[in-house]
Amino acid sequence: MRRTPHPPHHPLPRTTAWRALTLTAAVCVLSSCTWGGGDDGKSTRPPSAPRGLTVQAGSATTVHVMWNSTTDGSDVSGYEIYRGAAKVKDVPADQHMVDITGLKPSATYAFSVRARDADGNLSPDSKKLTVTTPAAAKADREAPSRPRTLRAEAEGRRAATLAWGGSKDNRSVASYEIYQGTSKIHSVGGGTTDTLITGLRPGTTYTFTVKARDAADNFSAASPAVRVTTAAGKDSGRATAPADFRARTHKGDDGAYYIDLTWQPPHTGGAVTEYQIHLDGKSATSLVFGGNTPQDKAKHSFYVSRKSGETHRVKLRAKLPDGTWGSYSPERAVTTP
Repeated sequence: MRRTPHPPHHPLPRTTAWRALTLTAAVCVLSSCTWGGGDDGKSTRPPSAPRGLTVQAGSATTVHVMWNSTTDGSDVSGYEIYRGAAKVKDVPADQHMVDITGLKPSATYAFSVRARDADGNLSPDSKKLTVTTPAAAKADREAPSRPRTLRAEAEGRRAATLAWGGSKDNRSVASYEIYQGTSKIHSVGGGTTDTLITGLRPGTTYTFTVKARDAADNFSAASPAVRVTTAAGKDSGRATAPADFRARTHKGDDGAYYIDLTWQPPHTGGAVTEYQIHLDGKSATSLVFGGNTPQDKAKHSFYVSRKSGETHRVKLRAKLPDGTWGSYSPERAVTTP
């Protein structure tokens, strides 16, 4: 552990301290500052800079950017991702990774991240990291070989270590993409064959696979799947169901009947972009939010029938950032007017 040395503390003489206090008060009067912050109810202290930034080229035209959440107590509402001085992406506060696409092959880019609070205050820049995309592979249609012998071991309640046998490619492997179910949750460089997956839930069983990717965006077949269970804890992730779930029906201008849903997204430590809606005991549809995902309240309306007096049962669940499905909401019964 690295410790930061502190200079010795010498208290001011009483007279000096009184003069310093008087001078500070005078400065505050001249500059119209107020004790304890402004009186407009807004925060004047920006969030701290995000830490733990990593950037990794995924192919000749993509880069994967990850960082740790800001945990200094600030009311962070989102993160801004910068390429050089230009902002290229906005993500909500519970998202800590993003793929930047449309880049040029054999080009060097510098990325940084800033946190933004609910009042619009921006943090200082995170550490700035550079990455060089691989050269473009012309007419390369040959995918890398399948990663071999994937192994996994739980690291406490919220992390797991993965390791696998490397893939081979006619050019070179640019990156390895890690999946939980069908969801990509991480990416590492082509020269790396192990990684630590964080942000998992306690007492939960996960199934992971790995795919190799080359500079031409050819993907290998998935590795053999591996299962691992994180250690249990009292915060074992049971509260993953959408909250305050409500359903009602209305008759549209077209004469058909629709079911209107509202709910609060579960607080899971990451962005929830996909939901599965069950109607009358069967999977009815998948709902995917693009762009800004709802944070405090979500809503959706869908067609159900053209008959009045019908009763339907509906519930939904969220696909969590770790790639697993959360618990179902309570089931609601609604009747078309």
